[in-house]
This record gives sequence, structure tokens and C-alpha cells, in this order.
Amino acid sequence: MVHICCDIRLRTRTIADALDFCKCVAHHYGIEYSTIKQVTSTMSAPTSMLSVEKKGGVGSAYSNEQAGMRAFQVAEGAPAFQWSHLFGRPIINPVNLKSYTLPIFSLSNPYSRSFHLSWLGFFVAFLAWFAFPPLIPNAIKSDLALTPDQVANSNIIALSATLAVRLVSGPLVDRYGPRKVMAGLLILGAIPSGLAGTAHSARTLYVLRFFIGILGGTFVPCQAWTSAFFDKNCVGTANALVGGWGNMGGGATFAVMVSLYTSLRSDGLSQHSAWRVAFAIVPVPVLLFVAALTLIFGQDHPAGKWSERHTLPATSIAIARGHHVRIDHDAKKLTTDKINGKGLEEGDVEVRPVDPDEVMGENILSTVDFAVNESLTYKTAFKILRSPLTWLPALAYLTTFGLELTIDGQMANILLALFGKRVSHFDQTKAGYYTSIFGFLNLVTRPFGGYFGDVIYRKFGTKGKKYLTLLCGLVMGASFLAGGLYLQNNHAAPDLPTVMGVFAVSAIFSEVGNGANFSLVPHCNSYNNGVMSGIVGGFGNLGGLIFALIFKFQTATGKAFWIVGAMSIAVNVLLLVVPVPNW
Repeated sequence: MVHICCDIRLRTRTIADALDFCKCVAHHYGIEYSTIKQVTSTMSAPTSMLSVEKKGGVGSAYSNEQAGMRAFQVAEGAPAFQWSHLFGRPIINPVNLKSYTLPIFSLSNPYSRSFHLSWLGFFVAFLAWFAFPPLIPNAIKSDLALTPDQVANSNIIALSATLAVRLVSGPLVDRYGPRKVMAGLLILGAIPSGLAGTAHSARTLYVLRFFIGILGGTFVPCQAWTSAFFDKNCVGTANALVGGWGNMGGGATFAVMVSLYTSLRSDGLSQHSAWRVAFAIVPVPVLLFVAALTLIFGQDHPAGKWSERHTLPATSIAIARGHHVRIDHDAKKLTTDKINGKGLEEGDVEVRPVDPDEVMGENILSTVDFAVNESLTYKTAFKILRSPLTWLPALAYLTTFGLELTIDGQMANILLALFGKRVSHFDQTKAGYYTSIFGFLNLVTRPFGGYFGDVIYRKFGTKGKKYLTLLCGLVMGASFLAGGLYLQNNHAAPDLPTVMGVFAVSAIFSEVGNGANFSLVPHCNSYNNGVMSGIVGGFGNLGGLIFALIFKFQTATGKAFWIVGAMSIAVNVLLLVVPVPNW
């Protein structure tokens, strides 16, 4: 016997409505109930209790939680935030099985585990992807006798590989699921990372950095994974948290690789050996370890396996509203059997076709509420490419994430060139530590952007997310332009605190904008969220490429900064006219 608590959070509901809703939940999930009774409660919202004979919970995500009297909450509408939500069981939307809450301080459920594995995978990928820049200014550059042009070329090549991988990863996520794509990219990226120490010339460095760039593609499954598990009221916060914490790998790699290199040098290793050993000690083991964790403890989808994602009321609602659902060939029989009630083992919960107006019709406001990832076809690809909703977040992300990549890849060299001879003891190590500050800001900045996007969405809808994203891009561009003009006019004796302060403002609004952007992405082409994550993420890399080329050819102090700032302002102003859905 299992009790299911139906906690009705809308003030207009009555006890009778709560009881009726509980019956609907039982019906739609194929649960045979024996009794439904009113529970006396001091809560402001009516609550009912459904006693059921069938063990298990909603979806296969809960099929293992059968010890004793288990309970999970099914809420009609997103509940008001409570601190207990961070520790407790997720509160589930019964239509799409996504969680209304973010139980980030728990590992006892698949929602929490998927959340933590998504950011951890992206974190270690970012750490290995940017492991070269901290050691290039002195160690690798002198060991391989690289020219400034060759250093710039290697940065560009690393970004170009990631651009291609992100565009390919999107359709792969929609077809095979984010868990498998994440693990596959980590394993593939570990191979060239392990061979990093074999570099002996600029050409071999180019080849290795190109293939290590595969790791940048992990951003796509990272974002798609949380988009599949968390509902629209908190998906911006979830995406921003995993993206921001993952991006901290860009800051951590400066601290880790520089410290490790310095330690190895102090232990007597030569410059030639120390940086090569550092690559063997850190990137490869952590990449393979996290890949194993992902495969063992991760879950594809709230419904269970990725092939089971269409066995939800959400798919029935999509069909009823005129959408032609494309189901993968290997999932067709499974989906049909699930809907017809065949092939269910003890502990499974059947999902039956539903009338979209029968349950929670007033809460289904947009496609996001019932869209489920579908494999890419030529028809949908053309539809996506001609939609303005594709290019709004993609071009905005080109500016904000492109600028973040520019700071991660260029700032250590620039700080060393500006202050290496003017400031006492300002060497490669100190330049790396200063640069790592910008990456570590992601701990709070990107999550804040996603959270603020969710807050604005509750009052202003999707337009609020759009304007927040573009406002961040405009402020970021203006501060980058101001920093460039300052360096151009004070190139002989710039002030270190001033330089760090101005570009910290750029970094903060860049990262907040990144978080706000991926609170907007789930509302754009919702049936192909993996493809959208790939396109938007890829354009972020394209921005990094474009800006890296500007820094390569505009070598006058400060000029590249104000050019990039002006471009960012222009792009975000043009995007103000792009329409978005209300919700």
C-alpha cells in the first residue's frame, strides 16, 4: 500500500476539487485506488490522500522506492518556494513528470542525481578543455618555441572544434538522450587529453587542441538534461546552476594547472616535463571517473529510459492539440505497449491517453508544458532554421558566452603583457590566478541570471526573459567598450585595480546573461530542445572564435576590447525586435 499526497496549491480550489483531482491523477497513471479520503490539515491549500494498492510512484524514476509507506507529491501548479524543497523529495508535474522544485541537497532521487551529474560532467570537461591557456604564456610557449601568432591559432582551433561538436551533439541528444551523449563526449575527450604531453611542435599542438575541443560539446547534454527534468517555473534556475557551476571549470583550471605545474617544478622537474606531467595527473582521470558516474548513476529521463519519454500524458496532450508526434523506431512498440497497458512489471506505472482539458487545462499555457524531445528530421530542421526564435538566443549567446570565452582564453596573456614588467612579482602564476577570478564568478552570476529569469517569467512571461537577456548583453558590451578605450588611452601605465574592476563588470553581466539566455531557450522550438541547446551553445563558441580572431589581428592595446564591446551592443539592440511567445 502506498499513499499519494495530492497537494492542491491553488487558492480557488476546494476540498472537493482536491479529491477530484486526486482521482484524475490515479486514472491518468493507471493506478487502481481503493479509497480516497479528506485529510484534516492546517495548510491554507486543501489536501487529499489517495490510498492505492499498486506499489511504486510516478514513472520508473520512483519504481525502486517501495520500502515501507512511501509518498511523493503531485502538485497542480508550481508551489511557492520553501527552503525544505532544497532537501526534500521533488514535487512533480503529473503531465510531464518534471519537477517543480530543485532538491539540490539530496541524492536520493533521479532528479537530484541528474542535476549534479550534468554540472559535474561539464565542470571536468571545461577544466580539461581550458587546461592549456594557463600554461601557455611561459611554460608551453617557450618549450615549443611558439610565436604569438601560433598561440592565437591554437586558441582558435580549440574553439572551432567545439563549435562543430555542439552543433552535432544537439540532434544526438534528442535521439539518444543527454546521459549517453555526456558520457560519450567525456570518454572521447579523455583520449586527446591523455596525449597532450606528446605535443612537440605548433602543428601537433593544433591537432591535440582540436580534438580536446570535443569536451566543449558537453554543454549541450548538460543543459538538455536539466531541461528534461525540471519544469518551466524553475528550469531557468536549474540550467543556470549547472551551466554556471560547470563554467567554474574555466576558473578552476587556472588555479589547478598553475599550482600543479609550480609544485612539479619545485619538486625538481624541468619545464619540458612539468607541464606534460600535469596533464597526465589531472584531466584524464577526472574525465573517465565522471563518465563512469554518469553511466552508472544517471537516468535518461523522468519517465525512465530515453525510449520511454513519450509514455506520458504530455504526449497525448500534444497530439490532441494538433502536433504530429515523431516517435523513434526502437521506441514505437514500447510506447504503444505502455499506453495499452501491456508489458508492465510490478512497480511500473502505466501512462494512458488523456483529454488535455480534463486535467489542469488552465495550467497548460504554452508548448513547454507538454513538449517532449523528438529526433531531428529535414522538415523540423528547416522549420527551426527559419524561426526567429532560433536566432534570438543564439545571437545573444554569441555575444555573452563569446565574450566569456575571450576572457578565459586571452586575459592571462594580456595581464602578463600589461603588468609583467611593471608590477613586482607579477608572473604567469599571478596572471593565472587573477584570470581565474572571472571564471569563479560563475558560482553565483550565472545561477542568478537563471533565477532572475524565472522570477521575471512569473509576472512578465517569456518577454521578461528576453529583455533580461538582452539588457545583460548591452551592459556587458558597454563595459567592455569602456575597458578597451581606457587601455587604449592609458596603455603606457594602466592601473591594475581599474582594469580588473572594469572587466569584472563585463564578466558579471556576461555570465548573468548566459544564465538568463538558457532560461529562455526551453521556450524556443521546445520539441527539439537538444538541437536548440546545440545551436545556441555552438553560437557561443562562434562568438569566441570571432572575438579571438579580432584579438589576433587587432594587436594595439585596448582596440580589440572596444571593437568586441561595440559589436555586442549592436547585436543585442537588433534582437530587441524579435517576437517571443507570451508564455
